Amino acid sequence: MRLGVIGHRGYDGLQEILQALFRIAPSLGATPVFEQELFEVAGGGELLRSPADADLLISLGGDGTLLRAARFLAGAPVPILGVNLGRLGFLTSCGSSDFEQALRAVIAGQYEAEERMALQAHAVNISGALQGKWRALNDFVMHKGGFARMLSVQVHVNGEQLGAYNADGIVVSSPTGSTAYSLSTGGPLVIPTLDSIIITPISPHALAIRPIVLPPNVEVTLQAMGGPDEVLVTVDGQVGARFAQGDKLVVRRAEYPVHIVRFPGTSFFERLRVKLGWGGLPKCDEPGV
Repeated sequence: MRLGVIGHRGYDGLQEILQALFRIAPSLGATPVFEQELFEVAGGGELLRSPADADLLISLGGDGTLLRAARFLAGAPVPILGVNLGRLGFLTSCGSSDFEQALRAVIAGQYEAEERMALQAHAVNISGALQGKWRALNDFVMHKGGFARMLSVQVHVNGEQLGAYNADGIVVSSPTGSTAYSLSTGGPLVIPTLDSIIITPISPHALAIRPIVLPPNVEVTLQAMGGPDEVLVTVDGQVGARFAQGDKLVVRRAEYPVHIVRFPGTSFFERLRVKLGWGGLPKCDEPGV
């Protein structure tokens, strides 16, 4: 088995995880294969050049690292074992202290590959020419840049106008992305295995504009019509492009899902309670406090 490894070099504990990987890989009949940045510091293994080089992809970092790993796979049906080296790690599969046990369980087939719907998008300019294509696990966000001015965005669903949004921006998210930027802007929580597309306005200037949950098979088009000269589109909060007035962003369900490793006994609701503090006020040591 070839273990692809993608990681963030800025996290404490990365070297310890790499050492543990080299120690246990031979006993598992596995070969570590590292992305370029990790290959330079790992001191061994092979170079990860494409999704075809990995039977399992290990992401070492936080949620951002896992999102980058998902985009690297570009739809390849390779499960991702997310190892949390950061603070939250909502999407990850285990903590750093559980890495060895988790890896052995995956190699033994004692896990579930939870399918997560992804999104794909392309941009066209006012003349209809293709400007770019992207894939996201969490979301696409069209938002203003520069000065604090509202952005006017025409939103269409399957070619029918949904409305003209005057807001700081628009988030188009997957169910997985419902717990990310969409959540902080007032969007609904959606069970990550319930396929859907969520449109959430960012600070809308109208009481009648609210988030909306759509079926997974629709096509959502955002067109910037007015506001600041600088309009940006970001992908999973990590990469993106500048848009001009009249440019369109067309978002739809990606053809292939992302497969995230989950272990028996863990659930989405548990992660809500433990990591997001869902379920009310924290317990107090003294009654009445």
